[in-house]
Amino acid sequence: MHGSTTFDVSVWKIATASNRRRKYGVRWRTAGKEHSEWFATKALAESFRTDLIRAQRAGERFDVATGLPESARRRQNERSLLDVATSYVDHLWQSGAPPNTRRAAVMHLSAAVPLFVRRLDRPPPRTELQRLLSTRLLPPPHRSLPLTGTEIANASWLRRASRLVGEMGQGQEVVELLGALGRTADGRHLASSTWDTRRSILHRALAFAVASGWLDVNPLTGRRLPLAGGAGAIDPRVVVNPLQARQLLAAVSYVTTPVRTDHRDRGRRLHAFFCCLYYAGLRPSEALGLRRTDCVLPAEGWGELRLARARPDISGRHFRDTGSDADRPLKHRRAEAVRVVPIPPVLVATLAAHRDEYGTTPDGRLFRGVGGGGVPTSVYTDVWTIARQIGLTPEQAASPLARRPYDLRHAAVSTWLNAGVPPTEVAARAGHSVAVLLTVYAKCIDGERATHNARIAALLDGPST
Repeated sequence: MHGSTTFDVSVWKIATASNRRRKYGVRWRTAGKEHSEWFATKALAESFRTDLIRAQRAGERFDVATGLPESARRRQNERSLLDVATSYVDHLWQSGAPPNTRRAAVMHLSAAVPLFVRRLDRPPPRTELQRLLSTRLLPPPHRSLPLTGTEIANASWLRRASRLVGEMGQGQEVVELLGALGRTADGRHLASSTWDTRRSILHRALAFAVASGWLDVNPLTGRRLPLAGGAGAIDPRVVVNPLQARQLLAAVSYVTTPVRTDHRDRGRRLHAFFCCLYYAGLRPSEALGLRRTDCVLPAEGWGELRLARARPDISGRHFRDTGSDADRPLKHRRAEAVRVVPIPPVLVATLAAHRDEYGTTPDGRLFRGVGGGGVPTSVYTDVWTIARQIGLTPEQAASPLARRPYDLRHAAVSTWLNAGVPPTEVAARAGHSVAVLLTVYAKCIDGERATHNARIAALLDGPST
């Protein structure tokens, strides 16, 4: 016997009981524990007994508690991909997962579930199935909302068509699924980073199925598309050099909204926010969570940011436990973790000036919207889009250079690496492991290649020995 399973199995002849509604019984024993199943006809009993004997002769282990062979136990526990996705989303809500984690799981599983279905008659359009999953069937707060007649029919079709996750490991099934994950509902190819996210979330959902006993192994483990890699490297074209960064940060201050008087200084209000992304390498959510007490701002020299929380922008209030914004622990860190980031004098002065001019929220946060709440992603992204038109040449503005505010963080980390700061120190400042740092962020800064080429040329043209 091994744990709760055993090879010690005895299957007896079919028994007959005239006083039972189901007269024909199959009796067997696993490691001394007796079991029985009763059937209305002898043919059904013979079929069940044959399955037990076939599993015994094939060398399968039997579960001591239920008496069933492992193959039969798996069939009892089988779940469709829709079932697994629904249960996994429930787990995220019950375990208190961050709202953006919940949202990503719902959105990407909504794209995956319609891809693994049986070919039944009259399939609804994939776009309608995705919308139904993301707005009604998967988010727990929305499952009780009424459905239209079309939605009821589509939900019924999907429940009947969704295939068992155990079928993923058969032949080319999982390869075809992974390929389909890389395309939109209308057939367009997605960015590789989006494919990586979809695969990662589906992998986690299937890992949950393994932990729940619905699968023996995760069929996605070790499976990737031929051109897919691990963590995506940063496109060097997005990384600004120090001069370009200074031009862009200065341009932010000139962004205004002439139509509304209370928005005329919205660029200046966010200037220090963007400076945190470039000079301290913060993620936008970390900068938005920055409090006055987190900042060490001396009158001269370098200061420090002592990061303990982030404040991510959340799309969709139904992904939150409450209706208000909430702080979260730092990304990939325990709740009590603190990351200390040294900051140069230019950022020290910028943060001090911002604090003196705009003050803080009642809970001490440095950055807030005009109404006093958080700063939505759409707001600072819009400011950055206008700043690029002001601070870059037309050719640069049309290129991928610093297309997103997050690219300032990429530039910061690349600058530290090119300055010769050891990768261990850079990783500590950026809040990454060294492995991820070297895979994702070790990129040349725009304008540095000529310097590197000159050094190589000097060696190649030097005197031979």
